Amino acid sequence: NADGGLATKALEKNLNQDIARVPWLWLSISIVGIVFFFGAYRWYQHAYSFSVGLDYFEPAFQIYWMRLFWIQLFVIGTVGVIAAPMLWLTRPRDFSDLLPEEEIRRYFWVLSVLLMGGIIVYFAMDIYAEADAAWHQVTIRDTDFTPTHIVLFYMGVPLLGLVAILGFIWVHTRLPKFTKQVSLPLALTISGPLLIMPNLGFNEWGHTFFYAEELFAAPIHWGFVVLAWAFFGMAGFIVQCFHHISDLTDKLDLES
Repeated sequence: NADGGLATKALEKNLNQDIARVPWLWLSISIVGIVFFFGAYRWYQHAYSFSVGLDYFEPAFQIYWMRLFWIQLFVIGTVGVIAAPMLWLTRPRDFSDLLPEEEIRRYFWVLSVLLMGGIIVYFAMDIYAEADAAWHQVTIRDTDFTPTHIVLFYMGVPLLGLVAILGFIWVHTRLPKFTKQVSLPLALTISGPLLIMPNLGFNEWGHTFFYAEELFAAPIHWGFVVLAWAFFGMAGFIVQCFHHISDLTDKLDLES
């Protein structure tokens, strides 16, 4: 009858709402936004780095590059100062009412953010890092502020550090499996971009005093390689996530 058909459709609608799904729409929009932002920045760097980016002391450099420098640091620093305490202070204390479906959904969000982080790492560590090395081999090092430094050292790496810190706090305050224990693979992973930043200071100091050329094999670059290996820890964290998802799906199977 009609009432029975409506009840069946309502039940199917509720079941579909309860199923944990990958946020494909949000993920697709975010990936397109990331690619557009970094791609546009790379175009800007290519278009203006040689025309108004060769001399830090020129007025044009202050307009086209140092403004970006200050805007980047202000935005990243402000987001970090506000978001990190908010994530910690608003953390839930009781997970007894958290449904397995919702917990699985949270893991899907984590994996989605990791995918976006991987795209940012590709742009920062491949395209922009190689562009920085090529820049110094062509123009020779002048100051700590160059078009390639401003996009890599003062935007890409700090942005990775911010995402890593906020992600670490969220994982250990919103996922029950990690609220009482620290994920060592994730801790190793976020240590990479955080420790790369002080290594940048050592790198610039070395280039200023005894490494005028940009040699890829220079000892002052070894820290970048070693710290970049920290990203391999992400494999261990992903295994942990899949293990917990498997336990939750087994729990749902038993309940059904």
